[in-house]
Amino acid sequence: MALRKIEQYLGTGRRKRSVARVFLRPGGSGKITVNGRELENYFPTEALRMPARVPLQTVEMTDRFDILILAHGGGVAGQAGAVKLGIARALIQFNAELRGALKKAGLLTRDAREHERKKYGQKGARKRFQFSKR
Repeated sequence: MALRKIEQYLGTGRRKRSVARVFLRPGGSGKITVNGRELENYFPTEALRMPARVPLQTVEMTDRFDILILAHGGGVAGQAGAVKLGIARALIQFNAELRGALKKAGLLTRDAREHERKKYGQKGARKRFQFSKR
């Protein structure tokens, strides 16, 4: 029995503590699946769904791929940002000529802002306990 090889392009996106592995499969109908669920069911608001569509709209290829996303870590906002970067990177794997348009739109820049740890003797990362003069 011969195995059928699936043509797919991989892109990894990270944001805050979230990591998203994106598999771009050409010849699809534009279906986006995140962790086995539809995009609309996984991300509760339109503001969180939009970043996933932005890279595809930038290069005008919204209905040319089926996208399978495996996301973990962080919260939904971090995962949405990770998905955006992952899709943009997978599009470059598919066609390197798309790099200019994606870079101009700012979709290839990894948002480096991370969670800052809580410090000992303090209430949080930056917040201090109230100072009392007397």
